[in-house]
Amino acid sequence: MSTRPGFDAIQIEILKNALTSIGDEMALTVLRTAHSTIIKDGADFSTAICDASGELLAQGLTIPQHLGSIPDALRAVLRHFAGDLHPGDIAIQNNPFDGGMHLQDIFVFKPVFDPADPSRLVAFACAIAHHTDVGGRVPGSNASDSTEIYQEGIRFPVIKLFDRGKPNQAVFDILAANVRVPDMVLGDLRATLAACHYGEREFLKLMQRYGNEEFPALLAEFLDYTERLTRAEIRQLPEGTYTFEDWIDDDGITEEPILLKVALTIRDGEVIADYTGSSPQVRGALNATESFTKANTYLALRCVFESDLPNNSGFFRPIKVIAPPGSILNVRHPGACAARGLTGFRQADVMFGALAKAVPDRVTAAADGGNTFVTIGGNDPERGAYVHCDIIFGAWGGSAFRGDGDAMPLIPSNCTNIPLEIIEASYPLRFERYGFVADTGGAGRSRGGLSIVRDIRLLRGDAILQVRSDRRTFRPWGMLGGQDGTPSWNYINPDGNAPAVASKITMTIRGGDLYRHVTGGGGGYGPALERAPEEVAEDVRDEKLTRVVAKNDYGVVLQPDSFDVNQAATVRLRSQMAAA
Repeated sequence: MSTRPGFDAIQIEILKNALTSIGDEMALTVLRTAHSTIIKDGADFSTAICDASGELLAQGLTIPQHLGSIPDALRAVLRHFAGDLHPGDIAIQNNPFDGGMHLQDIFVFKPVFDPADPSRLVAFACAIAHHTDVGGRVPGSNASDSTEIYQEGIRFPVIKLFDRGKPNQAVFDILAANVRVPDMVLGDLRATLAACHYGEREFLKLMQRYGNEEFPALLAEFLDYTERLTRAEIRQLPEGTYTFEDWIDDDGITEEPILLKVALTIRDGEVIADYTGSSPQVRGALNATESFTKANTYLALRCVFESDLPNNSGFFRPIKVIAPPGSILNVRHPGACAARGLTGFRQADVMFGALAKAVPDRVTAAADGGNTFVTIGGNDPERGAYVHCDIIFGAWGGSAFRGDGDAMPLIPSNCTNIPLEIIEASYPLRFERYGFVADTGGAGRSRGGLSIVRDIRLLRGDAILQVRSDRRTFRPWGMLGGQDGTPSWNYINPDGNAPAVASKITMTIRGGDLYRHVTGGGGGYGPALERAPEEVAEDVRDEKLTRVVAKNDYGVVLQPDSFDVNQAATVRLRSQMAAA
């Protein structure tokens, strides 16, 4: 791919790696200095470098769902402080109606100025983190059944946290006074500030290496080069308009299902993702913002491209996103949006479903529907106020490029399950069960990932339990003859055959109560009778499948205490002959 006169592909590649390294080191700074488990262990944050006009130059290896959302939030900063940004300033915001996503995600932007000319803005160092609590009606600020933004916590318009190097102490004090765990929240905020300080320093080093005159032109070429690469990737996809729809079970307030649909048009090196026809915004807190909808669109397309394209704004240019205002994918004030993450996962499923009609060999069947977000918060008689935020991941769907998707971080978020030992050491909670659920996931040539079960017991005191889960009614879909995945489940004190509770709950639990969550199982890919018998036998040996399911779903019969794959292959052949 050619570049402008004066630049070559080697220069661009070196620049890409240098900028990406800055983003990654910023991310490591957050991990090293954060206070909360959801950030330092769950990795629910992102870092980035943007140019002076707000164009994304590089993002750290963090959350794909933040891809594309940072420029929208930064444009709000540029609009609010046009001509009023100075060395030492740091701006923050978390306003979903002005480029933000939900209140827990606080954006931090540090403008970077040329040391030789302090009036010349050259870049922004950026970080965003999911904070454990931002106030509101429930611990963790993430209830699905909130009905307006005012219930969800403190909302920052675009404001200066630092003004010419001087901290705006009133903002720190207001934040501390409105959250349940101020030391943790302020500690995490300072972790993102540290990342931005690092990003500023390293970007200036990079600019000095290239020279103040050449560097802006090289950055512009970097974005243009990425755009050309992206258009070339799009041209490799079959042209046409591909439609798909999927459903969220409910919004936690009514039992009405929520429709998400897309018409994906691929033509002449451009993509239009039109979500017209998706449900109107709902009463509950599942409404997504336009910036979040863009991010999920971009990440799904990146997954089917074959080249390792840079994460910058050049990638966004050939992609147009249409999300009607007032819809589930473009919330309008004062709609609630704390639990918008679930809608993002379903939107990604919709995009993958449409892309499967164009390039089925590059797409997975539907994942578990996650992540399941669980918050337990209260006042521990021994330790005081606490808020535990847990992100539970289960399974990928089957695909042409892997055998199964057990215990995988889901593509849109790239977060991790928090280690149980860390949680137990930090909160009055005990995990009494954690593992795979046999015979879950959709059968297929590539099996859907297994469900995961977690039993969490509250040891003492009362607490508020908040759960955001889904895929109870509308199960993860299979592809190309693969079976649908299995549903998710929630139980309170399940001993004694207690009935399942709703997929989205906000309730009080007492000391000694046990909460059980079973994630959904991923959809299968391809006909189950085409799965290699030895793979089925291995699953039985590993207790991921029972012999009954191996026989009924895969046509593989294994004798007790035997995993003879030759015998299994013979039985499979007979099954295929009988089916023919």
